[in-house]
Amino acid sequence: MEDTIERRGTSLLQAAVRYAEERGWDVAAGTWTDVVDGDLRCSCGEGACLSPGAHAVRGDWAASAVGGASAVRRLWEERPGAGILLPTGRSFDVVEAPEAAGFLALARLERVGVALGPVLLAPDRVMRFFVSPGAVGKVPSSLRVLGEGAYVVAPPTRVGVRGVVQWVRRPTAVNRWLPDAGELAGALVYAVGASR
Repeated sequence: MEDTIERRGTSLLQAAVRYAEERGWDVAAGTWTDVVDGDLRCSCGEGACLSPGAHAVRGDWAASAVGGASAVRRLWEERPGAGILLPTGRSFDVVEAPEAAGFLALARLERVGVALGPVLLAPDRVMRFFVSPGAVGKVPSSLRVLGEGAYVVAPPTRVGVRGVVQWVRRPTAVNRWLPDAGELAGALVYAVGASR
């Protein structure tokens, strides 16, 4: 988690602009949190929100996803504290694994020299491995794939009082080219089985 200390002061706007500029990823502004009567509440208004400050505002969120620094800046001028949502199925898909299995798979993949893409860890204790689009059908059904129509919440978005989404392997020039989901499937399936 090298990125945690290095980027701790990065604002949501700076991160969203960097994703659009440096990676060419589309970005959508999600909900945000406010302090109401001393409690951290989600802008959606739902008292029992499961992902406060870290989900889509509306059902048509995908249509509001933008690319390019200027468009991203406009979004965050309207909602400065908005969580960062990255649509999957466009520039990348995501394969999910529980945290313990994800770290086991990550170590195994690095040991055998598989070129990995970015990997993030969310407060829900799920690791998300970025892979090239088209992952659905390339991994066993025991693994969850986020493709077209879904999104991931990106760092440094805070998920209420549960914590901040963090990069385990941050996006860099070295991992610009994403692996095919099939390259990771074996290690992830093994790790999920071994960590049960």
